[in-house]
Amino acid sequence: MSHIVIIGAGQAGAALAAKLRALEFTGAITMIGEEPVAPYQRPPLSKKYLLGEMPLDRLYLRPPEFYAENGIDLRLSETAVSIDRADRQVIAGGQAIAYDQLALTTGAVPRRLPGAIGGELAGVHVVRTLADVDGMAPEFAPGRRVLVLGGGYVGLEAAAVAAQRGMQVTLLQHSERVLRRIACPETSAYFADLHRAHGVDLRENTQIAALRGADRVEQAELTDGTTMPVDMVIVGIGVTPATALAQAAGLTVDDGIAVDAMGRTSDPVIWAAGDCTSFPFRGARVRLESVQNAIDQAEAVAANMLGADTPYDPTPWFWSDQYDVKLQIAGLNTGYDRVVVRPGERAGSLSHWYYAGDMLLAVDAMNDPRAYMVAKRMIEAGRSPDPARVADPATDLKALMSA
Repeated sequence: MSHIVIIGAGQAGAALAAKLRALEFTGAITMIGEEPVAPYQRPPLSKKYLLGEMPLDRLYLRPPEFYAENGIDLRLSETAVSIDRADRQVIAGGQAIAYDQLALTTGAVPRRLPGAIGGELAGVHVVRTLADVDGMAPEFAPGRRVLVLGGGYVGLEAAAVAAQRGMQVTLLQHSERVLRRIACPETSAYFADLHRAHGVDLRENTQIAALRGADRVEQAELTDGTTMPVDMVIVGIGVTPATALAQAAGLTVDDGIAVDAMGRTSDPVIWAAGDCTSFPFRGARVRLESVQNAIDQAEAVAANMLGADTPYDPTPWFWSDQYDVKLQIAGLNTGYDRVVVRPGERAGSLSHWYYAGDMLLAVDAMNDPRAYMVAKRMIEAGRSPDPARVADPATDLKALMSA
């Protein structure tokens, strides 16, 4: 009987295992996860779960009993330490697990502050796992002083939750604007203004120099020479793909575990999906950190492991919730040369449309789900509306679709 082993029990691993069964794969499936809990959603961790608005049982991707009921051997609290490609074995939990095909869904790991800066002090947190958030949740209390490092989505979402909990929030962005790597200046300015309106002390072009304290953090020294008292620090300075296992096994790594359009690594019986991978997309190699990519790529890999031989060609989409604003993103803005701003139909709604020449690449929609859906459909269809018509609030979005 064929045996598929999946290393990684996150969103991609769970989606891959479930898709194999949905496609009527009857062989053995073993999924190895380092955490002690069944696969769960990560996005709500820094939002509804941290706010106490979502209980643990609603975080689970599927009921914990789903795996046994579907013949999936879910091994929790186990770490895969090596891959023996010659004998097709994974060493995990002190034993060798033979495989016919192997899938790597190892995800990504958060970047941490070096110990020299004070990153090992108590009260310094990252946001990635359930244990991370459970560890910091008791520290979220009104009046406490929190320093957030990093103006990406994780940092901004954590800052929003802290501000909503009545904390004194300072956010440091090392470059000239938040969301610099992933959004246009217009979107950056929108969210910087939003956070400042909610009382966040947002400081751009500023970095941490050192954290001080006896056993736990008490003070922060900044690169502008100022010092400030702090009760806790949240580090949101990005993630790196979890490639150590693949690299040690001799697989090709290129800003992630390198896979082809089918999701196959440099070893023909080893596949990869999710945040840990880089894959060919529009003539380049990209790595996407999103729930959508984790699920869609994992499901595509599952089908290809069973012989579908279908290239993975996504239309990326993302989202972020901050205060009462839902940001929805469709497409990838890489290579844009202009941004068209379109006012929404409701007060406070807005969308930013990214163009390269006359080609629509992506959209950022703030509380404007209609603009998001129209732009997403057009990007999927390879259609690009006239930028002048997009910018004109008198142009009906349906007319853009029919043009």
